[in-house]
Amino acid sequence: MPGQSRDTPPLILFNAAPPDVAQRTLLTCLHSHTWAQRVAGHRPYPDVPSLLAAADEAAYDLSTEDLTEALAAESMPALPEDTYSAAHTALNAAQAAYETKFGHVFVVCLDGVPAQESLDHVLEAIRSRLANDPEEERSVVADELRGLAKQRLRHALRGAGNRATGH
Repeated sequence: MPGQSRDTPPLILFNAAPPDVAQRTLLTCLHSHTWAQRVAGHRPYPDVPSLLAAADEAAYDLSTEDLTEALAAESMPALPEDTYSAAHTALNAAQAAYETKFGHVFVVCLDGVPAQESLDHVLEAIRSRLANDPEEERSVVADELRGLAKQRLRHALRGAGNRATGH
């Protein structure tokens, strides 16, 4: 943004960004146009916790269609590079079973899960959630998407940069 210093806090840049730029930034956190418009439309935010609370609140109101839109842009969590091939095979099989049952990719928020425990966490979560009925799983998916959105939003604002400004 012209006239802005690289030292300007990311939240200030996000608050000042044109609506379409702010919405593009938000769509990298959760690919729901409804959610991105709601969060961007309530700017300016006085602080990051207020932004995260608004993002969370906006995600609670997403329709089935909005959740479907968000899920279509998701992918399985990345496994650590040193993960052994048997784990990849187990995860691929569990993912295929999940997608067959629920019709969309498995999502899980790994915020706060140590990297060395991520594989076990993902496998445990996918296996346990395969027991859910579709309505119960839809609720779990919505919670996981909210967690992913907040995690990604925090990361975007820490923002190695200033994705919020289009840099």
